[in-house]
Amino acid sequence: MTDARRLRARCAAAAALVLLAGAARAVEPPPAPAAGEARVHVVARGDTLSGIAARYGVSVTALVAANRLASDRVTIRLGQRLVIPGTATATATPARRPSQVLSSMSGRAARGCCGPRGLILALPDFVELSPAFAWPVEGPITSTFGRRRAGWHRGIDIKANRGAAVFAAAAGVVVASDVEPRYGRVVKIEHDGHFLTVYAHNEENLVEPGVRVAAGDPIATIGRSGRATAYHLHFEIRYDGAVYNPLYLLPLPPRIGQVEETDDAEEEHD
Repeated sequence: MTDARRLRARCAAAAALVLLAGAARAVEPPPAPAAGEARVHVVARGDTLSGIAARYGVSVTALVAANRLASDRVTIRLGQRLVIPGTATATATPARRPSQVLSSMSGRAARGCCGPRGLILALPDFVELSPAFAWPVEGPITSTFGRRRAGWHRGIDIKANRGAAVFAAAAGVVVASDVEPRYGRVVKIEHDGHFLTVYAHNEENLVEPGVRVAAGDPIATIGRSGRATAYHLHFEIRYDGAVYNPLYLLPLPPRIGQVEETDDAEEEHD
């Protein structure tokens, strides 16, 4: 075979490979969204609840329920994020057995059971998507979230009487019920959407890892275990491994909203 023929043969083979590759790419379908996956819609000018519901093929009732809106007549704000419910959010999620929960905890460790990866001082941009957190205990705030001379305070401290009940701030699965040097007796609960709450300095933990709790279930009692100088609850809210100011995500009724700032006394707490 002459050099010219060899060159033509190689060119033809290369062209065929290119065509085959292009054809394979052309017929390969795009990845389909997971069944029941919840999407997020950012409200634009002119949007209405009925229009958004029609665009995504869901009912207005489902849209209102998924976003915990007061009614279908509520005014939505420009830039507001709305969860578009899929199959997973439109139907109840079956409860898993404790053994199933425990088997999946290794994947959660980096997100919640271990230390947080950072503190976020700004107002979260996911407020509309967070669980409806409730106060875990009633009482004045004795130490707020933020910078201290000795470092950072990663949550809020709520004063309460010794032995008073500590309640789950939202439904979820207990991923830790342990004793830590700084936190003392501590309970950590994982919630839907990569949220985790921390309840520290307890006198007694009432739940075990793997247990599913409802909002308002008693999970511990007030104490001063670990590095604490007074009876109180240290409470944190974490999202995707970062720590946020709980006051941005909790309701603030006047009877709980009182702040007794004792920066010097509480700066040793995490």
